[in-house]
Amino acid sequence: MKRYRSQKRTRRSPRTRRRPSLRRRLARALVALFAFLLLLTALIVLLLRWVDPPYSMYMLSQGAPGTVPTLRTTWQPLETLPAHLPLAVVAAEDQRFPQHRGFDWVSIRQAVEQRLDGGSLRGASTISQQVAKNLFLWHGRSFLRKTVEAGFTLAIEALWPKARILEVYLNLAEWGPGVYGIEAAAGYHYGIPARSLSREQAAALAAILPSPRNWSPTSPSESVARRRQWIEQQMHQLGPGWLDPIRVDAAVPAHGS
Repeated sequence: MKRYRSQKRTRRSPRTRRRPSLRRRLARALVALFAFLLLLTALIVLLLRWVDPPYSMYMLSQGAPGTVPTLRTTWQPLETLPAHLPLAVVAAEDQRFPQHRGFDWVSIRQAVEQRLDGGSLRGASTISQQVAKNLFLWHGRSFLRKTVEAGFTLAIEALWPKARILEVYLNLAEWGPGVYGIEAAAGYHYGIPARSLSREQAAALAAILPSPRNWSPTSPSESVARRRQWIEQQMHQLGPGWLDPIRVDAAVPAHGS
């Protein structure tokens, strides 16, 4: 009888897996952290689409110790404000607001060309960028801050309707030394509620937005008075229907319209 030689099965030794290097593990951790921060930022921005923020980072950083609670704004929904008020702000600060998606590349190109021609460098920030900066960011000028501002601007434009962006801007902007929000501004400068602001008063308030701590709508300098007149002209040229695409028609009739 023929015996078959038993064949021994040789086990293949499993391949020894190399552990990822410290540099690779650190890179993975940083990517995971970055993804988490992006998700958290998106959730916060999305929440603020419906929740009215009582404060902004700008307000908290500017307020003196012990006075911050007094800076809380009295929120005014956009539909309760006269239609000429948001129109005045858009005419003054960002006329292409209904059309752009956060960045006004036309104004940016014009600002760069003006600078290259020897003129002063003028700002080209949109209302969306100003909301991102005032609501979320610290003060100062740096590449990191501008990068973070751009990210928040993109998130706001993607997750909020235009009307919400404009409403948040009106309610968080500074309209005088320590005066935040349009309701506080109307009371501080004119002694009336924001819903009662006239067309001329709205233009005067919009005129001081670039420097609200130094300019006054009720005792304007010659340059501020000229700026107010220019804003009124721009409002007339844009027309009351300029903001129709973002549905900001006010429930309260516009005074003087």
